[in-house]
Amino acid sequence: MDRDDAPFDPADPTRPARAPRPRDAATLVLIRSGKVLMGQRSKGHVFMPDKWVFPGGRVDPADRMAPAASELTPEAEALIRKGAKRSPRAFALAAVRETFEEAGLVVGRRSEARDKAPDGWAAYCACGAAPDLAKLAFIARAITPPYRPRRFDAHFFMANADEVLLDDRPIGGGEELLHTEWFALDDAINLDLPSVTRFVLGEVKARLAGDAVSPPFLRWTRGGHRMDRL
Repeated sequence: MDRDDAPFDPADPTRPARAPRPRDAATLVLIRSGKVLMGQRSKGHVFMPDKWVFPGGRVDPADRMAPAASELTPEAEALIRKGAKRSPRAFALAAVRETFEEAGLVVGRRSEARDKAPDGWAAYCACGAAPDLAKLAFIARAITPPYRPRRFDAHFFMANADEVLLDDRPIGGGEELLHTEWFALDDAINLDLPSVTRFVLGEVKARLAGDAVSPPFLRWTRGGHRMDRL
C-alpha cells in the first residue's frame, strides 16, 4: 500500500497531532466507447506522484459562481447534499474546471462569453462554452485517509465524452498531468493507480454494464475502512 493510501501511519514522526481537515475536491471520469480518460501525475508532485488518475482537484470558492448551460439533476444534487456543506454545483463545476486545466479539454456546450468570469474561469469562458451539468452523473465520494500530509473529500462525476466535450482537441494542459490517454477499462485497471481510483473504475464498469448502483462513500474510521452507499 502506498503512503497516500495508508490509513494512519502511527510510526511516522512527522505525523500531525490531529488529522488535517479534508479539502473539498472534485473529479471527472470521461467515458467514450468503453474507454476512460486518464492522466499520469508528474513525478515531482508531492501527492501521489507518477500515479494514473482522472482529471480533478480542489474546489475553489469561486467555482459555485461559474455560469452553466444547465444545472445538476435533482437526483445528483440531493446525493451530493448528503454530508456536503458546500453548494453541490460547486463540486461539478470544479470537476469541469480541473479537466480544462489539467487535460486542456472543454467540457460544456457553446455559450456566449460573459463580460466578467469568476476567478479561475476566464480561460474556460473565453472558449465560448458553459458547463452542461445535467449530463454529469455523481458516482462516488471518498475521503483521503487520516494523518496524510494532504487530505481531500473528493466527489467523483462521470460523463459520456461524446455528449459533453465541446471539442476533442486539447487546447493545452497543466503541470500536474504529464499527458492523458484513453484506456480500455480492463487495461486501465492494470495501470499504477491509487486505491480509490481503482475502486471508482469498478463503479464505472458496473454502471456501464447497466447495474443500478447508488454512489459509494468511502472513508477511514478508527474502526477501519468503511464504505456505505448514499
